Amino acid sequence: MTFPDREQHLLFLEPEGTDTNEMYLNGFSSSLPMEVQIAALKHIPALRDVRVYRPGYAIEYDFFDPTQLEHTLESRVISGLFMAGQVNGTTGYEEAGGQGTLAGINAALKAGYAGCDSVATNHTFELKRDEAYIGVLVDDLVTKGVDEPYRMFTSRAEYRILLRQDDADARLTERGYELGIVKRDRYDWWIKKKKHIEEIEHFCNSFAIKPRLINGTLEALGSTPLQYGCKLTDLISRPELSFEKLVDAIPELKDVLNRPTNRREEISEAAEVRIKYKGYIEREKLVAEKMHRLENIRIRGHFDYENLNAISTEARQKLMKIQPETLAQASRIPGVSPSDINAMLVLMGR
Repeated sequence: MTFPDREQHLLFLEPEGTDTNEMYLNGFSSSLPMEVQIAALKHIPALRDVRVYRPGYAIEYDFFDPTQLEHTLESRVISGLFMAGQVNGTTGYEEAGGQGTLAGINAALKAGYAGCDSVATNHTFELKRDEAYIGVLVDDLVTKGVDEPYRMFTSRAEYRILLRQDDADARLTERGYELGIVKRDRYDWWIKKKKHIEEIEHFCNSFAIKPRLINGTLEALGSTPLQYGCKLTDLISRPELSFEKLVDAIPELKDVLNRPTNRREEISEAAEVRIKYKGYIEREKLVAEKMHRLENIRIRGHFDYENLNAISTEARQKLMKIQPETLAQASRIPGVSPSDINAMLVLMGR
């Protein structure tokens, strides 16, 4: 019933625990009646004598259309109502947890809580697509809606180089501290880490390497020897080289890497990633900054989409339904073309 066009299908037996004989059959349809499930199982040669403790079961749930939410996950229909998790059409624990975090922060701010004196009571907390995967998740839900349960795949993000796991603290720690949800000790640690990373980067950008001092090491590592002197950054940028491979040949580098008294490997790795991928990171930041310009152009309430004949019929229908907050959000709605965005820019005198 599930795969009528296939002649075979992989199933996986997963033990339910170390002290039980129960197995869960992964990949088997559990939405069928119990007697049908058992009959189907007995058609599998390895399970012809199977005993069923209890049948599998399918889960079906309803959800609210997430296009009726703000980027804070507050309902546009009922002020003060925040929605998070599968009720927004998502599936998965991480997706639910991410939404719950964002909705919880904004619900607290809406109620007048300020964990830090610098946060105004009318403040809202939103994450952009280049700031966090939660930002990608929420923007997709609010802008595009869902036709089937939504999972947060990395392929959905256009700024994956900026959304690395090694720089989550760089992107979010200070913002969390401003909200009062990151404790002072964690914030202080990030400031120290940031300082050490910048010191390593500065050293590599300014330290000059002479060919006669490094070529023996380069040849031993299978890397092209230098003909002329260069900055240490240029060597670290080579794919086959790393701090670990060069540190014994450059005592000054070892001294800089050993200055942190805590989490040295974490700090060294963060600095090395920023040096190696600097060109890619900067290029992606430029693309994100261009999109931010459209994020700053607010359009909700500026257009009567029903009578806006300068854009396509499909774009009018989608814009009337979703009512995007910014031009950037409008550009991500399926059915709204670049020419529609250009027409709206012209109408706004841009």
